[in-house]
Amino acid sequence: MIERYTPKEIGAIWSDEEKFKRFLAIEKYLCEALQARKQIPAGVSKSFKKVKIDVEKIKRIEKSTHHDVIAFLKSISSALGKNAQYLHLGMTSSDLLDTTLAWQIKDATKIILKELDSLLREVKKKAVKYKDTLCMGRSHGVHAEMYSAGLKFLYFYNDLLKERELLANSLGYVASGKISGAVGTFAHLSPKIEEYVCKKIGIENASVSTQVVSRERFAYYLSLLSLIGSTIERFATEIRHLQRTEVAEMQEPFYKGQKGSSAMPHKQNPIICERMAGLARLLRGNMLIAYENINLWHERDISHSSAERVILPDSTAALDYMVKNFSEVIKDLKVDPKQMLKNMELNRGIVYSQKLLLKLMNKGVSRMKAYDMVQAIALKVVNKNSQFQTEVLKDKVIGNYLSRAELKEIFDPYTYLRNISAIYKRFKLS
Repeated sequence: MIERYTPKEIGAIWSDEEKFKRFLAIEKYLCEALQARKQIPAGVSKSFKKVKIDVEKIKRIEKSTHHDVIAFLKSISSALGKNAQYLHLGMTSSDLLDTTLAWQIKDATKIILKELDSLLREVKKKAVKYKDTLCMGRSHGVHAEMYSAGLKFLYFYNDLLKERELLANSLGYVASGKISGAVGTFAHLSPKIEEYVCKKIGIENASVSTQVVSRERFAYYLSLLSLIGSTIERFATEIRHLQRTEVAEMQEPFYKGQKGSSAMPHKQNPIICERMAGLARLLRGNMLIAYENINLWHERDISHSSAERVILPDSTAALDYMVKNFSEVIKDLKVDPKQMLKNMELNRGIVYSQKLLLKLMNKGVSRMKAYDMVQAIALKVVNKNSQFQTEVLKDKVIGNYLSRAELKEIFDPYTYLRNISAIYKRFKLS
C-alpha cells in the first residue's frame, strides 16, 4: 500500500525490518524448544541476543540467492558463530514465512479491532442523538415514509458490530502457524515443537498443513476485511447522497484551510466518503486474488506468494485507514434536522398514502378498492401540484368512511416512530 493510505502503526508491522525480527524470534523459539528436548546443546538460544537485523545486507544477499529466507539465514549466521549449525533445524522456508504471516495478521487485526471500537462508539452516539429526529425514508431514491435519522446510524452500527465480532473470532482460524517441515509430515521435528513456537508468539498452530497452511483461511480473512470495507462504503454513499445540494441533510466535515476545487472556490466535496468507496473496491479486488490463491499444486507451489506479499499488507492497511478516517467523519458529521423537515414537505404529503390505505381497510374497504381510491388522490396531487391532506379532507367518498379527527391523525409524522424505542432496546439503548 502506498504511504498515503498506510497508518504508521499498522505499516510498521509489515515493514521488512519487522518481518526479519519476527523471523529471528521464531528461530530463537525453535532452538528453545529443541534445547528443552535435548536435541541441541543448552544455551544455543542465548546466542540470538547478539544478532542484529541488517535489512540492507539481507537484500544484498538476496540479489544472488533469489531467496529471502536463505538470505536472512546467511546474514545472521556469522553473528551466531558455531551455533549457526542449529539455525533453521528441521524447518522449511514456509514454516518461517507462514508462521510470521499469521503473527503479523494477528497484530494487524488487533489494531483494526481497536479502531473499529472507536468507530462504533461514534456511530452509537449519533444513533442515540438523532433517534427522534424525523427525516424522509427513501426507497429506490424516492420518498417512501417517515423515518428516524438515528435509525440510519443504528442500522450501520448493527452491521459493524456483527462484523467486528466475526473478525475477532476469525483469528483462531486465520492466524495459525506451522512448523511441520517440507510437506507437513513432521518428519524431522516433533509436533510439540510447533505447539511451543506458536504459543510463544500468541497464535494457534494449524491442525494439519502441507508445506503451507491452507489458503482458504486468508480468503476468509480478506472476505471479512472487504465486508467491513463495503459496509463503511455503504454508509459513506448514504452521506454522499444526503450531501447533494438538492438534499443537504448531512455533510462530511470540511476542515479549516481545506480546499474543495482548484477551479471553484465554493466547493465542499464529500472527498473522504468518496475515498471510502475507492478503497472498498480495492479490498474486494484483493479478496478475489485471495480466492485465486487457494488453488495450489499438490503440497505447495509458489504462485500465491507474490500476490500475498501485496494483498495482505495492503488490505489490512487500507481497512485500518478507512476505519480511522471514517470514525472522524462520523464524529464531526454535520446533520441538519431542519433541512430534513423541509425535505419532508417536498412530496406534499403523498407519503401518508399507506396510512390512509390501512385506515380504509380497517373500515371494511377491500384492499384493492382502497388502493385505487388512495392512488387516485395521490396522482391528482402530483398532477395538480396540490397537497395530499387538502385533497383527502375534501374527498367525499373518503369522508364517508373516516371522520375528520381520524383523517387528521393520519398526517401526524411522529406516529411513524412509535415503535423505534423497541428497536433501540434490542441494543440496550434508549
